[in-house]
Amino acid sequence: MIAVTKLNHTEILLNSDLIEQVEETPDTVIMLTNGHGIRVRETMAQVLNKIVEFRRTIGGQTNPNRTPASLKQGYNFHGQLTEDRED
Repeated sequence: MIAVTKLNHTEILLNSDLIEQVEETPDTVIMLTNGHGIRVRETMAQVLNKIVEFRRTIGGQTNPNRTPASLKQGYNFHGQLTEDRED
């Protein structure tokens, strides 16, 4: 579970396993697997960092320098191919 803040300043806990996609429009919208969307105050990067940190805590990951797998694939937060890839 990750803590996020809705636009009305209400903090909620969200099951990160139910997140299908996150986009900025310019509000950050978290789309869930059930089709519902939640607008939050956090940026897309902040949501990603919360998910990564949560998964580290439940998976025993202790290396703070490990890059999330989605960024290793060579794409940045804007869906653009990057040249700086870890293989």
